[in-house]
Amino acid sequence: MKLFGDIYRGRRVLLSGHTGFKGSWLAAWLDQMGSNITGLALDSYVTPNHWNQLNLPADDRRVDIRNLSNVQSVFDQTQPEIIFHLAAQSLVRRSYRDPIESWSTNVMGTANILEACRNTPSVKVVVVVTTDKVYANNEWPWGYREIDQLGGHDPYSASKAASELVVDSYRKSFFQKDNSPLIASARAGNVIGGGDWSEDRLIPDLVRAVQNQSKLEIRSPQARRPWQHVLECLSGYLLLGQRLFEGKKEFAEAWNFGPTSEDNLTVEEVLKLLQVNWPKLIWQTTKEEQPHEASLLYLDCAKSRSQLNWVPVWSLEQGVTETANWYTNFNNNNQIITLDQLRSYLESAKDSEAIWVN
Repeated sequence: MKLFGDIYRGRRVLLSGHTGFKGSWLAAWLDQMGSNITGLALDSYVTPNHWNQLNLPADDRRVDIRNLSNVQSVFDQTQPEIIFHLAAQSLVRRSYRDPIESWSTNVMGTANILEACRNTPSVKVVVVVTTDKVYANNEWPWGYREIDQLGGHDPYSASKAASELVVDSYRKSFFQKDNSPLIASARAGNVIGGGDWSEDRLIPDLVRAVQNQSKLEIRSPQARRPWQHVLECLSGYLLLGQRLFEGKKEFAEAWNFGPTSEDNLTVEEVLKLLQVNWPKLIWQTTKEEQPHEASLLYLDCAKSRSQLNWVPVWSLEQGVTETANWYTNFNNNNQIITLDQLRSYLESAKDSEAIWVN
């Protein structure tokens, strides 16, 4: 199968945040396509860790993106052509506990990555991954578009919105010449899939509850979010990277990648889908006072569908099933089926005639 015009084969790709959930899945996909990967991240604070489980042949650099000198040193040594910037502090409740960590990582970390790109002539493409939570959330019953106001209540959301401003500023200030790198940002959220062991996320919390034979405590059962399997948004990032590598300047903008409106479900509805695979799953709503989180969030993905011709491959129901299968195989057999699921996803993409499969 020829994917994304085969542009990633043999390319020097620097992936920040490769030890994280999304980053480790993206590293696996890039490796399968023949990329020469440099990973740039801190040690993961969660155990087990999906990146370690994959054992991929990447150049693994443990660097704090808040240190510009160290980031630039990696760029100088590896001379990357394509950058996927995923490294971030990505948890809402953690941002309340340590707001400075979120601001310094998400804003100055992004600025340092872009500054290193500015100083490295080999760089051609930069895709900065933020979140669906960058929008000023008025809890409208319609989706947020890329042109809507940025904002954020909690330090995580606000710092990610600020990182979007950093991207836009660097694009306008430094990346306007004909030979400049093309830079875009990608917004997606509420991603599920195997290998996520983070704190305060629905699926990892569920897996731990099932392992401990305890009730899952949930905060907001009626909170509605744009859920999708991790491979869905990654296909969007890779397609966006392809278009930028082809020199198409019109794609150097912000892009939403989200599910169909039918898959914008509540936490409770997702739990009921999960219960099909884990009949022993039980949950209760916590009575403890919680920090503010939005109860309603939609993404309008008309732009990515009409201009990039990107569409999801799996329904949320199938994504939930694949996620449950991943954890079941790990818990029962200590098997990591990431690459098997990637192959299955690619076959589904081929059958659905996804634009990025030839």
